[in-house]
Amino acid sequence: MKRFLLVILAFFVLSASVDAAHIKGGFFTYRYLGPGSGTNLRYQITLTVYMLCNPSPGQLNNPINFSIFNAGNNQFIQDVSVPITNQYQLFKIYDEPCITGDERGCYYEIVIYNLPSIDLPSTPEGYIVSYQRCCRIAGINNLVSSGQVGNTFTIKIPGTAVLPGAETNSSPTFLINDTAVVCNDNYFQLSFQAFDLDGDSLSYSFCEAYLGADQTNPAPGTAAPPPYFPVPYQFPYTGTQPMGAGVTINPITGLISGTAPNMLGQYVICVCINEYRNGVLISNTRKELHIQVNDCDPLNAELDPQLVTCDGFTVNFSNNVPNPAGAEYLWIFGDPASGPLDTSILPTPSHTYTDTGIYIVKLRVSLSGGICADSTTMQVGVYPGFFPGFIFTGSCYQNPFRFFDTTNTRYGFVNSWRWDFGDLSTLADTSRIRNPQWTYPAAGLKDVRLIVTNSKGCVDTANVPVDVLDKPALTVAFADTLICRNDVLQLNSTGTGSFSWSSVPASVITNPNSPNPTVAPTVTTWYYVDLDDNGCVNRDSLRVRVVNSVTLQARPDTTICLGDPVQLNAFSDGLSYTWTAAPASSFNNPNIINPVATSNNAFTRYTVVASIGSCSATDFVNVTAIPYPGSDAGIGPVLCYNTSGRLNGNIVGSSFNWSPVSYLDNPNILNPVVTPPRTTQYILTVYDTLGCPKPSRDTVVVLVQPKIKAYAGEDTTVVVGQPLLFNGSGGVGYLWSPATGLSNTGIYNPIGVYGSGIDSVEYKLIVSDAVGCADSAYVTVYIYQTNPYVFVPTAFTPNNDGLNDVIRPIAVGIRRIIYFSVYNRWGERVFYTIHNKHGWNGIHNGKPQASGVFVWMLSAEDYLGRPLFLKGTVTLIR
Repeated sequence: MKRFLLVILAFFVLSASVDAAHIKGGFFTYRYLGPGSGTNLRYQITLTVYMLCNPSPGQLNNPINFSIFNAGNNQFIQDVSVPITNQYQLFKIYDEPCITGDERGCYYEIVIYNLPSIDLPSTPEGYIVSYQRCCRIAGINNLVSSGQVGNTFTIKIPGTAVLPGAETNSSPTFLINDTAVVCNDNYFQLSFQAFDLDGDSLSYSFCEAYLGADQTNPAPGTAAPPPYFPVPYQFPYTGTQPMGAGVTINPITGLISGTAPNMLGQYVICVCINEYRNGVLISNTRKELHIQVNDCDPLNAELDPQLVTCDGFTVNFSNNVPNPAGAEYLWIFGDPASGPLDTSILPTPSHTYTDTGIYIVKLRVSLSGGICADSTTMQVGVYPGFFPGFIFTGSCYQNPFRFFDTTNTRYGFVNSWRWDFGDLSTLADTSRIRNPQWTYPAAGLKDVRLIVTNSKGCVDTANVPVDVLDKPALTVAFADTLICRNDVLQLNSTGTGSFSWSSVPASVITNPNSPNPTVAPTVTTWYYVDLDDNGCVNRDSLRVRVVNSVTLQARPDTTICLGDPVQLNAFSDGLSYTWTAAPASSFNNPNIINPVATSNNAFTRYTVVASIGSCSATDFVNVTAIPYPGSDAGIGPVLCYNTSGRLNGNIVGSSFNWSPVSYLDNPNILNPVVTPPRTTQYILTVYDTLGCPKPSRDTVVVLVQPKIKAYAGEDTTVVVGQPLLFNGSGGVGYLWSPATGLSNTGIYNPIGVYGSGIDSVEYKLIVSDAVGCADSAYVTVYIYQTNPYVFVPTAFTPNNDGLNDVIRPIAVGIRRIIYFSVYNRWGERVFYTIHNKHGWNGIHNGKPQASGVFVWMLSAEDYLGRPLFLKGTVTLIR
């Protein structure tokens, strides 16, 4: 007997467990279908239930009862048996970025119970429709013992007392796309937007999910009457904060956003949608679903703790760790005075600070939509005006080199020096004092480096190559020169050490132990200078040539074109030159051997004097100037596009030519006919044989007017008596023909009005520009003998055969289309336009839609400003 009781008990426990823990959400919707039998109203009512994927037979009830109550007193009215009309699995087909694991797979078993038609009497109170089932899935984070908590799905159909006409309301509809997985402790966004067929205003808010049924009676045949009680929420979660205080819903858009909880798992949320008509709340719709919170592989933001810039106000930034493609960056540079430039979304931005000081820089890295975010900060010091540098003295190895720090800092003070003298023979070639010295053991080029810091944290390096010599540096001002006999000359040399001068042949040297002695040789003499720098010796030499006179020969006489510059020149051993002219001319430099002179004189004599000290010589050159030949290309014609004109040139010379020769009928005459396709410059070049070797040129511009592009408008339709505004374009002058129905044939925008005796008119429009060039265009007006209307086909076949491929509005007598929308059977808008004759080709979101019936709605305004609203259905046939 005990064994039998245990078997019975196990059977009931097993049955309860089979029925339990499978509900994941859902919602009721209804649609008003019109008058029913007698005075009744007819509705379609649908329940969509979200379940675990692959529910057991015990969890999948078919049929179920919709329990209907009086909304005024909650009194039970009737149960209606409703079968399953559709069932499918809802999959996530892509893996969420930054979320650990693979999120693809089945998320819900969608079970739809559809009551296609029910007649209900019109009442002031309206109706409440409910269905109860146990139980929700186990382990929901924001509920207590969720696997033992039942569910109530309910919706209210308003009555006439709420608002006249409210009883004909249809509830908002939802998209079934609820495979939401978000990152724990990260920002996310989720759209909960619904669509209302009646055009009512919708307001969104979080609300409490309802209890319903239990494990003892998991599938009651009749739902309990309202009111219904909230589910037991796990602290700190509530119905209005189902994912904590950090997640909210926008009451206008239905966008859920915020920072997800840190605890992994599923969270049930319930959203209530209040439906307002003319400012009056007429109904409320509820939808429950689950949001899955998973662990994340977050992005990384990593910056150096601090940075100091000392060479300017501009700082370059970059994240120290790589992030995946598509990562979004938000930099805040901590510089409010820079206004909108204080932020950047570039991966590697730069910012120019408005002042010196310490700034806190923030970096936030995330994927699109703000998910998987990470952030960090760093400190930036801005102290521009830090210029490291040094100078040195010394030349030969084995003698000390002295180094002097010249670092300049605008902010703070220099507080450390680190020298490296570049002596590769030892590791001891360093110093920490400001102005050190070092003796090199061998000659060669040394790379000396100074690393210097200041009290603001600036660090910079100065590098100077130091040439260590095996003898002291010695230079002389010249290696060879000329002087006139008996002139005195000062020699010049530079170096560090003791100087000693000598000569061959021997001659008098004044101050022979200075770097700049004076001499007065009577014959050509070599002078030698010796430099001794603490036993390090060097020698150099120079030659002084002595002459008794100056050689000079100016260039030959020449002929040039009047007003042209002439290059003068001479052959001479002089050291200085002076040019003059009679009559006066201008020189680019009269004190060089080859100046350029410019004169408007027919004849000029240029005289040159060459000197070596006190010795000099003089010569001259004669320049004759001949006028240029005369060239006058005349005034260019102004041509219409693709027409001809004539050039009119005049010359003073022996020959001429036109260029370019393109589009000239004869380039060898002075008045050729020209036919250019565009505005063109023509050059008349004239030559002469009177002595000026250069031609004369003049330019004429043939201006070609742009091609007139007359436009009379697109062919159009009007109704009898409708004013039609034309809108021609393309020029400044307009002429319409015929004059039928037109208010004025001489303007670009006449108004046409037509009577019942005309079915169509073709107009020709002649358009001219400011110089009289013209073009023409045509437009046809079709006159309908009907009232203003918009025609929409009842079927279309989008098979790309060129026939009936789109559904589109065809407006007659309509001023504008306010909107034309097409909806599928779920209430989703698949097409929208505001343009006449623009249509839908049967493709939505890149996918061809299957054959079926679609609803269209249209709002328009006729030519008198009267509104027109139409709706209907169209059949897509494939």
